[in-house]
Amino acid sequence: MNQPTDRRSFLTAAGLGALSLGPLSLGIVGGSLACSRSAQAIEPITRNGKPKFKFSLAAYSYRNLLKGKGAELTLADFIDDCAAMGLEGTELTSYYFPTPATPEYLRQLKQQCFRLGLDVSGTAVGNDFGHPDAAKRKSQIAHVKQWVDNAEILGAPVIRIFAGHVQKDTPPEQAHTWMVQGMEECCQYAGQHGVHLALENHGGPTRTADELLALVHDVKSPWFGVNLDTGNFRSRDVYAEIARVAPYAINVQVKVVLDGPDGKKQPADFPLLAKILREANYRGYIVLEYEENKDPRQACPAIVDRLREAFA
Repeated sequence: MNQPTDRRSFLTAAGLGALSLGPLSLGIVGGSLACSRSAQAIEPITRNGKPKFKFSLAAYSYRNLLKGKGAELTLADFIDDCAAMGLEGTELTSYYFPTPATPEYLRQLKQQCFRLGLDVSGTAVGNDFGHPDAAKRKSQIAHVKQWVDNAEILGAPVIRIFAGHVQKDTPPEQAHTWMVQGMEECCQYAGQHGVHLALENHGGPTRTADELLALVHDVKSPWFGVNLDTGNFRSRDVYAEIARVAPYAINVQVKVVLDGPDGKKQPADFPLLAKILREANYRGYIVLEYEENKDPRQACPAIVDRLREAFA
């Protein structure tokens, strides 16, 4: 078992390009990170300076208030709430924009955020690059590219994307190829507009760290990374999975609960998550994505305070 100082040295070496990672697995032992050999992964993202955390809230947290015939709020209301919570950023999930999202509307939101002292920390799309039908894959790629254009107007530096699903009767290897091709084409376009794409661990072919990193390893683009969702891994050691992926994260979404070793939901250990991200030298946004049943307008401010305390 390596001590945390050993891991820091390892990441520094990797960041300098002196080390090409072989199969790697990380576990939590007594609050420390332990390295062992498991599956191939790309080099961690090079980060300068000490860990740095800023805080944002995903509009998905307000999903029941923002979407549907009974929608009570608009994205403008959500942005006002983010400012009232003292956040540094706001994550504007694409699901809650009007269709089409006109440039004029996007600029209005951008202006509102700027005047309230908020970054648009990112946005998020729903996409699926696993369709056997080439025309459907092309449509999904076009959808992501449209949101690259929207993100550029908003000033959002990153878009959360999905790999997609392995469809019935599709060999997993073929689905993997389609997903990599779709992500690479979108990354090439995104880079031309100064926008990063971040692949989320979202079940299916990204349900474990090994499977997620198998895709990440094959996508060749400097405009690509991981959207680490702390609540989406399903394993006997969720924190070990999170630690495996943390060095590749360019955005982090934090859930209030996650799966325990017995598969039952348990409260997330915010201090441990903070420790893992410090060990990975993460610099960027911690985005609360609230999925519980309480009114998010009432629940989120207190959770944001807890996150700030844990990540201080």
